[in-house]
Amino acid sequence: MFGRNRKLKKEFDERLLNLLLETKSEWERARGIEKYVNEYDEEILVQRKIAESKYFHLFKEAKERDLRVEQD
Repeated sequence: MFGRNRKLKKEFDERLLNLLLETKSEWERARGIEKYVNEYDEEILVQRKIAESKYFHLFKEAKERDLRVEQD
């Protein structure tokens, strides 16, 4: 029974890390768009803030789980 729990934890940890990396890319892309837009556009600002909020929420969860991104 305990082996199954470890397997589930590992699976969910991997999913969390993948989602964290995807969200970071989305946030960076939104920041880049905002940087190159000459006019103030509220929609772009809102998209960036949403992406930033998602990233930091997932980052906090990963930190609580003591997860690390493995680099090759």
